[in-house]
Amino acid sequence: MRTLFSVVLAVVIALPVVPTINTQTSPDEPDPELARLVTWMTGSFSSQAQAKADSSYFDIRLEMAPIWTDRTDGYWLYVEQAAADYLDKPYRQRVYHVHRIDDTTLASDVYTFEEPLRFAGAWKDSHPLAALTPDSLSAREGCAILLYADGDTAFVGSTVDKNCSSDLRGASYATSEVRITADYLYSWDRGFDSNDNQVWGAESGGYHFDKITRE
Repeated sequence: MRTLFSVVLAVVIALPVVPTINTQTSPDEPDPELARLVTWMTGSFSSQAQAKADSSYFDIRLEMAPIWTDRTDGYWLYVEQAAADYLDKPYRQRVYHVHRIDDTTLASDVYTFEEPLRFAGAWKDSHPLAALTPDSLSAREGCAILLYADGDTAFVGSTVDKNCSSDLRGASYATSEVRITADYLYSWDRGFDSNDNQVWGAESGGYHFDKITRE
């Protein structure tokens, strides 16, 4: 007589193997759309033209450089933002992790790190932030930007709802809206208090950063 164990074993062996689903793109499975987004994000950007046309905007320089290029969990970028007159004193330094969420959604997760000014100008290095690893970073929970292709000419996206907390200048939360093309990057960052009143950020629209040749 067949035992219960032998019956169960026979059923298990007969079951088909169901492959696991992996949403991350491996080196053997290139993701042209994700690669295009990162290519457009990488480089030097300037809001000089916008600042000259409208005095309510400042001349800001934005640098984004690839880091940890041997990793296979998406793309990592070092991001540095500074006023044109104070390039050696950036006011924002971040690490972005750009990766795919699903068939239509890409994400740019945002990270901070300790003593960022020690890395000011690191975008010029051949291997930026080589002294850091992902476990050195602190995630800005709720501040990831979800991005979607707008045809073949742009990516558009934003943060989600009021999930990105901020205490800058009395804010309760922050929002970001972006549009990225091969030639420019549009970014509108704003902070709001608990009553949804804007307390920081450009009021009439975001910053328009033209892609420029690195000096």
